[in-house]
Amino acid sequence: MLIAINPCTGQEVHRYPPMDDSQLNEAIEQSVDAFKRWKLTDFNTRKQLLNRVAEKMREDKERLAHLMTIEMGKPITESYGEVEKAAWCAEHYAEHGEAYLSSIDLPSDATHSYVQHLPLGTILGILPWNAPFWLAFRFCAPSIMAGNTCLMKHDEHVPACAEAIAGLFSEVSAELGLPQGIMQNLPIHRAQVETVIRHDAVKAVSLTGSSGAGSAVASLAASQIKPAVLELGGSDPSLVFADADIDAAVEALVVSRMINAGQSCIAAKRLIVVDAVYDEFVEKFKGKLATLKMGNPIELTTQVGPIARADLREGLHRQVQMTIEQGGKCLLGGKMLDGPGFFYPVTLLVDVTPEMQASCEETFGPIAVVMKATSEKHALKIANETPYGLAASIWTADVGKAVKLAPMIEAGQVAINGLVKSDPRLPSGGIKRSGYGRELGPHGIREFVNIQQVWVGPKVDV
Repeated sequence: MLIAINPCTGQEVHRYPPMDDSQLNEAIEQSVDAFKRWKLTDFNTRKQLLNRVAEKMREDKERLAHLMTIEMGKPITESYGEVEKAAWCAEHYAEHGEAYLSSIDLPSDATHSYVQHLPLGTILGILPWNAPFWLAFRFCAPSIMAGNTCLMKHDEHVPACAEAIAGLFSEVSAELGLPQGIMQNLPIHRAQVETVIRHDAVKAVSLTGSSGAGSAVASLAASQIKPAVLELGGSDPSLVFADADIDAAVEALVVSRMINAGQSCIAAKRLIVVDAVYDEFVEKFKGKLATLKMGNPIELTTQVGPIARADLREGLHRQVQMTIEQGGKCLLGGKMLDGPGFFYPVTLLVDVTPEMQASCEETFGPIAVVMKATSEKHALKIANETPYGLAASIWTADVGKAVKLAPMIEAGQVAINGLVKSDPRLPSGGIKRSGYGRELGPHGIREFVNIQQVWVGPKVDV
């Protein structure tokens, strides 16, 4: 069974039976049948589908947000924002997808030569629990706008969210007279994923998850000669220089670290502060963290909710305790809480060094790690001392200097004096053990298309 546990109470809220092999094959075949029609549609038809889905999401925002909060513990105010952001993603590709995929003329010895972008077929998306709606739309909106059909294997702990997402597409498809099966939910166990990847009808795979899951999926997809996009873990550095606006940096980095109870791949994981402003930063950062209200995520005043699962909380506490044993100092939190649910206190670890557990592993929870650098050059060195390369931020009054430093940071995304975030208009993805390929922006929609070169004769002299 696919069982959802409310992380606020630790109690089961619902369970869903997984698909058996026969039902799974039927879903894949329906996706293939839908693709035969969907690939022939024009961009205006695809635009209608995505815009109407976005409209229905906003109409049903209250219900959809509550599903997220109940199943994975996101504060309800953040759940409202996630529904809006997912709708924005659908609308962005509805508006810009045709331009992103327009043909490109390239000179050659042909009378006319060009490249066009054609759909591949059925694309499998394997998704985690931490942003159930946003990550689903980040995967499916560009794929569908490109003329592909989608199969969604969502995390087993958010089955109602997955069902609701697929239901939106089913309802709108029926309303607009479009084929069923353009976007389907596969309520299956992890062990069944291999069957889907190996199926001849599945042409590519997108995965958001851990580096371990990415390695397994990438190996399997490669064995079938199928492309994959992987958005994996991160240990994102934020570099705070002596000339930075400390108050602005503190304000943004508290949000970046603590949004979704710190359960975000692109959260600020390692705050690397030069020694000249280290004490000031730590004092102000601690003060701001101490004001955050932890509690029932369904309440509008809650700023930090629970960790999604009991095992994740245990792993988080292990990282904190090992870091303290290794010499890190805990200024806030750091102790398991009594009572129901999977809450973990907002925790501040300072004087952390690169070899300590909270630095060399990804931390997925409300744990802030502050590290001291002796210079800007040293800060950059610490930033790159990680197997991950997802995102980073630089805080300085000298924007020109930061622009010159950005290429030296080993990450797929760099923010200067601002919050690291994902945006439908801009490509997102990582390097090293944070994955490969890009999602969002014009780059994301071109990941799962056939980039077809067309040469039109006769040959001409050049």
